[in-house]
Amino acid sequence: MKDTILILDFGSQYTQLIARKIRELNVYCEIHPYYHVPQHISHIKGLILSGSPFSVNDHNAPKPDLSTFLGKIPVLGICYGAQLLTHMHGGKVGASGLREYGRAKLHLLKPNNPLLKKIPEKSQVWMSHGDTIDDLPEGFECIASTEDIRNAAFEIPTLKAWGIQFHPEVYHSEYGKDLLKNFVVNICGCDQSWTPESFIQSSIESLRRKIGVEKVVLGLSGGVDSTVTAVLLSEAIGDQLHCIFVNNGLLRKNEFQHVLHQYRDMGLNVKGVDASERFLDALRGVTDPEQKRKIIGRLFIEVFDEEALKIEDVSFLAQGTIYPDVIESASVAGPSATIKSHHNVGGLPEVMKLKIVEPLRMLFKDEVRRVGAALGIPDELLGRHPFPGPGLAIRILGDITPEKVALIQEADYIFIKGLKEEGLYEQVWQAGAILLDSRSVGVMGDERTYEYVVALRAVHSTDGMTADWVHLPYDFLARISNQIINRVPGVNRVVYDISSKPPATIEWE
Repeated sequence: MKDTILILDFGSQYTQLIARKIRELNVYCEIHPYYHVPQHISHIKGLILSGSPFSVNDHNAPKPDLSTFLGKIPVLGICYGAQLLTHMHGGKVGASGLREYGRAKLHLLKPNNPLLKKIPEKSQVWMSHGDTIDDLPEGFECIASTEDIRNAAFEIPTLKAWGIQFHPEVYHSEYGKDLLKNFVVNICGCDQSWTPESFIQSSIESLRRKIGVEKVVLGLSGGVDSTVTAVLLSEAIGDQLHCIFVNNGLLRKNEFQHVLHQYRDMGLNVKGVDASERFLDALRGVTDPEQKRKIIGRLFIEVFDEEALKIEDVSFLAQGTIYPDVIESASVAGPSATIKSHHNVGGLPEVMKLKIVEPLRMLFKDEVRRVGAALGIPDELLGRHPFPGPGLAIRILGDITPEKVALIQEADYIFIKGLKEEGLYEQVWQAGAILLDSRSVGVMGDERTYEYVVALRAVHSTDGMTADWVHLPYDFLARISNQIINRVPGVNRVVYDISSKPPATIEWE
């Protein structure tokens, strides 16, 4: 098995960042909740204990048994993890008189310590904690401090363990990735060989062993995850893979035909199913966004089920599940509160009795794109912005009609085409047009108008968990607004959404 770093998650908002930084070092790592330690650990080369919203002094604070690891493999505690190591060995952790949040300068007391190799004196680190380590246990050595935190980093030489009270995984810690490399590569001795190419090779071998000569069915959406899943499976099993691409009538302008041709040009065994009338009929008069999602999800399952049953002797259902989905389903506090339901093939009826295959379930979104590039998938498909499963249904506020769909498709087409022509598309994580459920007064020529409002949305993000609105050039926005109002009948006003997530969400519904 490949060298692995195990990250025990205590509920920190930064845990996924730790994993990402380690993966960027071409080292494989996995996140597990603190209460779900894997049974087989022979391949685990090191353990990282994450931060947490808890205080180690809380009566319900997570305090797992670490005896399986301590003294046997290197351990690094980050923030709460460092305080936990201190607390469990008899040290003193208390509420900080100076709650240290934000930037701090690191003073190296033991610059030759292997964890601090090549970390400059007074380098910037990022603090985010209310408790602090007041007294280290006997046998612990303080190796770094800051102006306000005496025990910012320590080593437990007898156990080959370290603790730090800052967050090396965040962008603001200047040499954080170097510190993680010191631990993962130099201390744990991990081989930096986990690359997209190695992932593809091992996945193809694994898929061939698992699937054999049986058939697999996959629902394609046109998005990055399902596309990479399809190409990877096609490389492994060829025409044993049967892809189904459903047009729900709520895709972008010309997208169904365009993407279907791309898939076929790539050699995928894909069937296109135009069920747009069926979806639009079911959505007639529905205004509640959750109801829209449920109708679309149910109909997608019905259409997919009908088409899949036409393929004889299918044994597997493939899904484009990626690692954030897996982490979320096993989060420390249980699955997060539902902000909005998600449209996924995973709800297929049990009557299908198919085995599940999820070749990307251990990859983050950026890794999925790198694997896709290594598979030779065109940039146009890999670089596509995320698009919601329910499609334009949740970008049309209020009831949905074919006329409204055509209107917002045209406005969206003008916006996206403009971004591409101006070289802005790749600088944006996600963009789209939203049709508001209201009309505004306007003047065109000498006549008063009372027509729809279109909102434009463009955000920066990494994974959609948080997002900032993009400062698109004013002259660009003015030009796009003018084009939409002049070319899309029924629209007399265009606005630009400058909300970030949180508190807003990326989509309006």
